[in-house]
Amino acid sequence: MADGRLLRALFRCHLWASARLMPVLIAGRSFEGVLKWAPLASSTPYRGLPAAYIVARVSRAVRHPWLMRDRRCLREGLLGHRFLRLAGFDPELRFGVDPKSLQTPRVSAHCWVCLDGRPVVSDSLPGMVEIYRHHADASKGRAA
Repeated sequence: MADGRLLRALFRCHLWASARLMPVLIAGRSFEGVLKWAPLASSTPYRGLPAAYIVARVSRAVRHPWLMRDRRCLREGLLGHRFLRLAGFDPELRFGVDPKSLQTPRVSAHCWVCLDGRPVVSDSLPGMVEIYRHHADASKGRAA
């Protein structure tokens, strides 16, 4: 395994490339295709990096979006889930909708990442109803 400085440098390069390529690679895909960017099982090349470091770097990587401006939480959530998983953590990617928006032409949806039941990347917005959890343990993941 790489030493700490090299590991962090490799992580930052991987995150930077993923943040730039993901919008293009998920464009036009189905929900199931998009969720492939949030793997349920993966190797752990970044084991040893703290969750707080990963979350801070993900937030920084998506700070000024050129693409996916209207789906910023999805971009941040997918990257946060992906890199927490690559570091050996067990995150949940949660999705919710605003019930008031269901009668409008554009449904208001949101996603966030939880670690040990607590939001670490974004958070549920007021009025949102959780509709799906993307989690490796089938007994924890659920669809409403």
